[in-house]
Amino acid sequence: MEKYILALDQGTTSSRAMVFDRRGNIVGSAHQEFAQIYPKAGWVEHDPSDLYGSQMGVIAEALIHANADISQIAAIGITNQRETTLVWDKDTGKPVYNAIVWQCRRTADYCEELKRNGLSGYIYDKTGLVIDAYFSATKIKWILDNVAGARQRAEQGKLLFGTVDTFLMWRLSGGKIFATDYTNASRTMLFNIHTLCWDKDLLKLFDIPECMLPQVYPSGYAFGTTSQQFIGNVPICSAVGDQQAALFGHLCVNKGDLKNTYGTGCFLLMNTGDVAVKSDNGLLTTLAACLDGKPQYVLEGSVFIAGAIVQWLRDGLLVIRNASESEEYADKVPDTDGVYVVPAFTGMGAPYWDADVRGTITGITRGTTRAHVIRAALEAIDYQVYDVVSAMQRDAAIKITQLNVDGGASVNNFLMQFQADLLDAEVIRPQITDTTALGACYLAGLTAGYWTSVDDIRRNISAVSRFQPSMTQQHRDKLLEGWHKAVRQARCK
Repeated sequence: MEKYILALDQGTTSSRAMVFDRRGNIVGSAHQEFAQIYPKAGWVEHDPSDLYGSQMGVIAEALIHANADISQIAAIGITNQRETTLVWDKDTGKPVYNAIVWQCRRTADYCEELKRNGLSGYIYDKTGLVIDAYFSATKIKWILDNVAGARQRAEQGKLLFGTVDTFLMWRLSGGKIFATDYTNASRTMLFNIHTLCWDKDLLKLFDIPECMLPQVYPSGYAFGTTSQQFIGNVPICSAVGDQQAALFGHLCVNKGDLKNTYGTGCFLLMNTGDVAVKSDNGLLTTLAACLDGKPQYVLEGSVFIAGAIVQWLRDGLLVIRNASESEEYADKVPDTDGVYVVPAFTGMGAPYWDADVRGTITGITRGTTRAHVIRAALEAIDYQVYDVVSAMQRDAAIKITQLNVDGGASVNNFLMQFQADLLDAEVIRPQITDTTALGACYLAGLTAGYWTSVDDIRRNISAVSRFQPSMTQQHRDKLLEGWHKAVRQARCK
């Protein structure tokens, strides 16, 4: 019988399952959304039963669509929303509180206190992370401090902590697998990315018992087998955070390889090989997916507003009816006629990290049309990516020549061509843009022996679209000068 790899992609708003064949093609898939819980302003939670229940549902549906039986699954790979935090009872499996989502800001004040106490450099040196409520450590502390009896039970060894990958593996294995991988551990603000261990000093700082924490392994690893319901006795052979999964899905396994995911925001990751590059430009240093005990590192930068600006054009300004119309309007004019949009709806991310700046449109004249504004909004996505890539190049002392892309907005040909022109680099878009699930699939398949090597996978990759730069340096410099002037105007206080 034909054998397949099953990838589970547990995201922030939905759970997905995809069945892949040896050529990396999707032969069956399913997705299911689940509820977002907002107890207070700035608080975001998920019901853990929704995470597991929706994931089990889509597994069954994807197998049906693939016309496959569970016995045909050679291995399972898991990728997940990072930083989201769960704590549950070791014996009963019952969560003591809802999952606290990576977006949740309930611990922001505590993070500011840590910064005032001068701990930013200390924590960055160990974890590669900035102090922020985004990461798991302060969420765990909040649960232990605010759920009745939780701290006492944790200290007695009765509670377990996990990111979503850990929780899913624990449930799928009937409690036999209590583990995570380097990529997810590196986003907790408790894991020393240099020693590859939970850091005892940080555990003491956040008052978190080490007995709560899972074992940490490479992303491609034989974690154990499933034992639940209709998916019993299948090996789980990968677990990996979503952005690192996408990096591996592009097979960015060499130093200098770079990918960008164009979603609501943008996530850029650059492989820096076996060197943990310290950033002087507001980037994070974190761990990449790997298949052995020899870690690779990445620089990571985030753009807050990417695809969200297209949604704003559609739902806020009502100047387009759907996302595809943005490309049509952008192509109607040769340029923006000097108009720039700085989409700082919620501040600006890397490399600026300015939470107070707000969105601005500059350069408007009597001749400005809807098409000019729409084109300027799309170009703003690429300008922000350019700024992060430039920061990465300065930090890593690497000149990039290619950018691998995925995500919803990557289907916009105008956006991809303008990105290639700005970066003076080739932009490569794969036929399958679900590279997050693909990365989990590749890691699981390599671990299980389904593929023999990365080169074996490369030989089977489907066609890609390539966008070559065609802009002169003089024109590029003029456009970037205008963009940076617009950013300065937006940030002027």
